[in-house]
Amino acid sequence: MTAATPFCSIVPPYVLDRLAEAGHEPAVRSLVLDAAHRAARLAVPAPTPGGTALSRVVCDAGHARKLPGRTARTEGQTPVADPSVNHAYDGLGATFGLYADAYGRHSIDDQGMRLDATVHYSQHYDNAFWDGHRMVFGDGDGEIFGDFTACIDVIGHELTHGVTQFTAGLEYHDQPGALNESVSDVFGSLVKQYALRQDAADADWLIGAGLLAPGVQGVALRSMKAPGTAYDDPRLGKDPQPAHLRDYVQTSEDNGGVHINSGIPNHAFYLLATALGGRAWDRAGRIWYDALTGRRLPADADFTAFARATVAAARARYADQPSVADTVTASWAQVGVSPG
Repeated sequence: MTAATPFCSIVPPYVLDRLAEAGHEPAVRSLVLDAAHRAARLAVPAPTPGGTALSRVVCDAGHARKLPGRTARTEGQTPVADPSVNHAYDGLGATFGLYADAYGRHSIDDQGMRLDATVHYSQHYDNAFWDGHRMVFGDGDGEIFGDFTACIDVIGHELTHGVTQFTAGLEYHDQPGALNESVSDVFGSLVKQYALRQDAADADWLIGAGLLAPGVQGVALRSMKAPGTAYDDPRLGKDPQPAHLRDYVQTSEDNGGVHINSGIPNHAFYLLATALGGRAWDRAGRIWYDALTGRRLPADADFTAFARATVAAARARYADQPSVADTVTASWAQVGVSPG
């Protein structure tokens, strides 16, 4: 049986559900499209050996629903008149750059896979997603969400689902699914920090800052520094993410709360990165990357299994600095997870 990729979107279904229940038509249409993509479950593409050089193709769907759309910009071409095309192009490059420069990874499959994206998908589409093959961006509705290409961490988040797909293959439900989402938040944030050359202390640790339209009471979709505080809006509701295992949300929605409970490992990473100090993509990011790609993490890993993998990765890479592994253990303990 051929493996299939999960449909991974940046806006959680419970957010769109709430908007749809209030009669927000763009959310209704977005949910219909998301359901169709989720049902399609495209086959996982085989790694395609390329090279070590960055290769990007950005297409324009022209507000239609057929993918990939017309080619709008390819690798090496100068910026075009459409800012969404340029934002997507730059975000693909920034994500490639973090993985190549910090971790020696050649694209998301580590074999030089071309990075493909489509912008202007459908009319007022309130989401962005990774379908196993490409990134797809909506323009937002202008009332709740803006252009999804404008946030570099959103691009890094979705492409990291591809990295997970080609490495640990974390299952997309319950705790392994929350880890899948959290890993994407972690490296999405690191893509932004790397592009801005920020230290951990200077970063905002927000996912999707600037995505919410003016008038929406919130700063982002998620906060790694303070899960549960990203938004509190009459239309969106209140950010439901917990920061500690004692507040883990048991639910059958959102594949078992994958976008909700990801707040717990998100906060553990934030605590580690700020405790270690300096550039978060260096030691903290390296530990998370080693745990994800070390081929020892099972696809059904829970929080405890992932925590153990990060402690083991810290001990292996920083054997001459035992305090690093101790700090990893302490960071997990602060969110209620014991590596054992």
